[in-house]
Amino acid sequence: MSEKTLTKADIVDSIYDKTNRNRNEVKRLVESLLRLSKQAIKKDHALLISGLGKFEAYDKKARKGRNPQTDASIILPPRKVVVFRLSRKLRAELNSNT
Repeated sequence: MSEKTLTKADIVDSIYDKTNRNRNEVKRLVESLLRLSKQAIKKDHALLISGLGKFEAYDKKARKGRNPQTDASIILPPRKVVVFRLSRKLRAELNSNT
């Protein structure tokens, strides 16, 4: 199993290798796609990519916590959390290869 993480630069390189576009144009397109994705998550609190999965943002309420160094109780502030749910199709593909 490969431990390498796919980076934005890897995506740009892969698209560049498979198309006749120049590298700067591909980079701008990838940046635009990522910017649209971020805006969708911020505005709509969800981003669905068919065949891949769904990113969903939700508000997490303030909660009690503990400082592990001092063992003192603290209140953790409310925050936004993003979760990713794999599509059924991709989950089935991943599990069929095991």
